[in-house]
Amino acid sequence: MNFRQFAFKNVFRNKRLYAGYFFSCAFSVMIFFVYSMLAFHPELSFQGQGNYGKGAQTGMDVAQYIIYVFTFFFILYSMSVFLKSRKKEFGICIMQGMSDMQLRRLVFLENIIIGLTATVSGIAIGLLLSKGMLMLGSSVLSLEKSLSFYMPVKAIWLSFAAFTLLFLFISLFTATILRSSSLIDLLKGTAKPKPEPKASRVLAILAAVLLIIGYAIAFVVRGVLVLFALLPVAIIVSVGTYFLFTQLSVYIINKLKNKKKLYRSSTNMITLSDLAYRMKDNARMFFLVAIISTVAFTAIGTLVGMKSMFTNMISSSTPPLKYESYADNKQAAEHAALIEQALAKRNISFELLVIKEKNVTDTGTNKDFIFIKASDYNRIMKEDVALGQDEARLFYRKDIDMGYDRGISKGQETSLTLEGGRKLAVTENGEMPAPLLQSAGGSSVAVVSDEVFQELPGSKHDSTMYVYDVADWQQTLAVSKQLMTELKGNGEHYRFSSRAYELNDINQGFGQILLTGLFIGAVFFVAAGSFLYFRLYADLDNDRIQYRAISKLGLTEGELSKIVSTQIGLLFFVPIIVAVIHGAVALNTLQNTFSTNLVLESSLVLGAFLVIQIIYFVFIRANYVKKLKDVM
Repeated sequence: MNFRQFAFKNVFRNKRLYAGYFFSCAFSVMIFFVYSMLAFHPELSFQGQGNYGKGAQTGMDVAQYIIYVFTFFFILYSMSVFLKSRKKEFGICIMQGMSDMQLRRLVFLENIIIGLTATVSGIAIGLLLSKGMLMLGSSVLSLEKSLSFYMPVKAIWLSFAAFTLLFLFISLFTATILRSSSLIDLLKGTAKPKPEPKASRVLAILAAVLLIIGYAIAFVVRGVLVLFALLPVAIIVSVGTYFLFTQLSVYIINKLKNKKKLYRSSTNMITLSDLAYRMKDNARMFFLVAIISTVAFTAIGTLVGMKSMFTNMISSSTPPLKYESYADNKQAAEHAALIEQALAKRNISFELLVIKEKNVTDTGTNKDFIFIKASDYNRIMKEDVALGQDEARLFYRKDIDMGYDRGISKGQETSLTLEGGRKLAVTENGEMPAPLLQSAGGSSVAVVSDEVFQELPGSKHDSTMYVYDVADWQQTLAVSKQLMTELKGNGEHYRFSSRAYELNDINQGFGQILLTGLFIGAVFFVAAGSFLYFRLYADLDNDRIQYRAISKLGLTEGELSKIVSTQIGLLFFVPIIVAVIHGAVALNTLQNTFSTNLVLESSLVLGAFLVIQIIYFVFIRANYVKKLKDVM
């Protein structure tokens, strides 16, 4: 057996450790490959298309770098766990005459074997799943037809070259790690006795104080202040989270151990004693998982929330179909007939509402208002409002003002002054209801009696609105695209708009950006779960020895399951729960900044991640308990 065969067999002799490493690496390659396949898809080039094209394309490119860089650190961490768990094996090899150079060569060859196999496997799996991924991409991007399959040669070569270089570098790097280890350290491996975990009371209190301060600032800041507070809050919360795991958690466990009644009850002595060591040993890993998961939650929650916010804005402000004809438009009747014919041809029933508007300046404040007749208002709102000759009702559009009330004077007018000095008493000030916003538009609308409206002088800024109310407006996308072409977009003297068309434009732009966030979030979350998986299985041999010894003292299988379930549960859920809390605070800040309700979107994102983690826990816990019971 030559040296290469020895390295190859070593990989297969450590299937339990290397299987997790291999599958995680292959999954990372697959994610990067599928992402590249979508980024290079010829039908997904949004450059020059809409307002989001260049931004979306840039986001896709940046996301590739983020995924690649993060994968590097993820694989590097995984390798450090494997090398630590195999120290005893390396010590035996040295005792049998293996030189330091041969040991580094062995580690290098093993890493190359796993890396190249994972790279090829990840690309192959990505190709097999590519059609489904393209269909998923079509759904997320809200495309009318599924993305066509193509041979992603560029994505294949980029993925293969990028990960070959990555594994080559990591293999060279990790092969040098063992040089500073003495033979006695290698032979002892992880069996060296550990000192009792201790925690500083001052640092434990500091952890709680830092987290409280960070959360308080995040809840208080508004508007542009969020941008200035972002970095300080991130630093404060990160430091607080680090001390939470390294100091506060151990401090709380030690306090619980001092409560004799609790400590000596049932199996709590074993659970708490072992838990203190696990929290201390895994503190840095918990910190990393919590921060990574927080980034994933916040990024995806922000993208989902922003998409929902813009979708709601368009849905509330844009009617199913609307044709705005300005004062000097001579094609209004022709265009209105064209729209009605297109709708009738597709058997789309509609209700037409024609509203005349006049643009008038309040001479007292120099503010511009859109004036409409009370009769038109009643038709829009399906009300029966009567106004006197000297009365008006005012409505203002709600602004998304990043926390600032730019319309601070809105709703405070008590009268309007028209040309000639005539005054109209304002009988009502309020936020513009959705039907009025869709039909009349503008930021400020004044409703006056029909007689007063007729007396108002005309101007070149006056307009006539043709509002087409369609019950099933989702079916108007195709006809809206046709009308956009036939009306040659929006002319100088008119404007055509469609709710379905604008939502489709938003969905396509945000769909690609959202897809970017989902892939990044998926990589981060899988990496976080894998950190926990690797750490847990790295301690399996020690746990087997420990529980085999305890079982001889009378520990039952039921008690073993209870202890292990508690320990693994805390291992899996403590960092995730901390991340969920961090993410909820961050999303609440976003909600306050844009003055919009994102509770549903935030709950869906955080809930989805929590459900995935529960499924992951159930699977890992069942396997781990089974492996421990096998030695009892």
